[in-house]
Amino acid sequence: MVHRTPPCRAPEVAPAPASPEQAWLPYQPGDGRPWNLGVAAHLLRRAGFGAGRARLGQALEAGPQGTIDALLRPEADTAAFDRAFDEHEGRAAETGGEAALRSWWLRRMLETPHPLQEKMTVFWLERAAADGARAGEARVLLEHVRLLRQHALGDPRTLLASLLRDPAMLLGHGGEAGRRSRPNERLARHLLENVTLGPGNFSPEDVHEAARALTGGFVQGGRYAFVPREHDAGVKRILGREGNFSGDDLAGILCEQPAAAESLARALYRWLVADEDEPERALLAPLAEAFVREHDFGQLVETVLRSNLFFSARAYRRKIKSPLEYALGLILALEGMVSTTELAQDLAALGQELFRPPSARGWAGGRRWIDEATLARRHNLAADLLRGAGRYGDRLDPYEVARRHGCEREDSAARFLVDLLLQGDADLDAGALLQAAQEAGGNPAATLRAFARALARVPEYQLA
Repeated sequence: MVHRTPPCRAPEVAPAPASPEQAWLPYQPGDGRPWNLGVAAHLLRRAGFGAGRARLGQALEAGPQGTIDALLRPEADTAAFDRAFDEHEGRAAETGGEAALRSWWLRRMLETPHPLQEKMTVFWLERAAADGARAGEARVLLEHVRLLRQHALGDPRTLLASLLRDPAMLLGHGGEAGRRSRPNERLARHLLENVTLGPGNFSPEDVHEAARALTGGFVQGGRYAFVPREHDAGVKRILGREGNFSGDDLAGILCEQPAAAESLARALYRWLVADEDEPERALLAPLAEAFVREHDFGQLVETVLRSNLFFSARAYRRKIKSPLEYALGLILALEGMVSTTELAQDLAALGQELFRPPSARGWAGGRRWIDEATLARRHNLAADLLRGAGRYGDRLDPYEVARRHGCEREDSAARFLVDLLLQGDADLDAGALLQAAQEAGGNPAATLRAFARALARVPEYQLA
């Protein structure tokens, strides 16, 4: 069954820009161009995984451009945070394997002072789509995600060249033995079709010649090794270029193609702006042209986040939350921490198991995140997170969060939660929901848990 995206009653959102030139200009609040709770929450959902009321308040005070400055260049000591979590994740990979590593990465996403970097790491994880089941060791996956994080907002040429020496990438796409006599076209096709150029922008000959450029690369004992005698040193002809190309050369050639610039711009549009429409080429052209000039993916991300288009009705609530965004957004909003071991298992049941993409195309996303079964599982996950007992314990307490922010009475706490989770977008009868929660609850804490569960189930809450 296909679920249509529900109409969303947005609380004052700017109209869509009239032209591609206007679309990517920096957004400045003014007449018909608001900066309010809904728009601030929109930014923090897309450039991270959501936020609590204190963080939303900081964003309201800083304004859109000031908030984006902080997202791009956090004031917190990110290096110290990364060192601590690198150590935790390293031990987890050694002692607990892939499941433990997955759990620690989810915790990192919840605690990171640099949520934009982590969000874009997930972007590249999906694009690389390396199959963790073939990696063999959790250490290999750990190095893979560290590589993606390091280059997530940098030069894609450097990222791609690094991926071509990354054991998880090679193992995940059958490229662990780059023999001169048997060039691996599976890995080469994935690079051209799913990572860079997109379908229809290359020939079978380009795939074969790219595979020749990758010969000599092997994975031995979970490490990358280049074996010179296995490298095909002959002339290759790739996308109109001719030479004795290596993997590094291939990375540069692919990233220089206009098709790669457009493909990455389109993917970034779907990731940050909307997955409900197909952007016209004229709209993407300024982004693609900037990429060809600069090869700076971080600058491309910044352009999108600062833009008129990003803060317009064309983007607002126009993405369906992934299971990851759904769960982490609820946890962050309620200022708590839960067992990420349990959470990882529940996200896998919802179709998003980190390190285990369903195909070489990664996760399809969009409308495919929701069907009758997964929607019911989302509701069950919200119920489990907010039950106050059981697998997740009592770590999320909506009433305590509301009281912390000055809302002591049940009715004021309920209004607080509506603003926190939905920012007034949903056309719902909050009074009736509260009355039903009171009947199911029995005391203020139980009532507000039941009320928050109801809010997490409304159609609008499924939208980012």
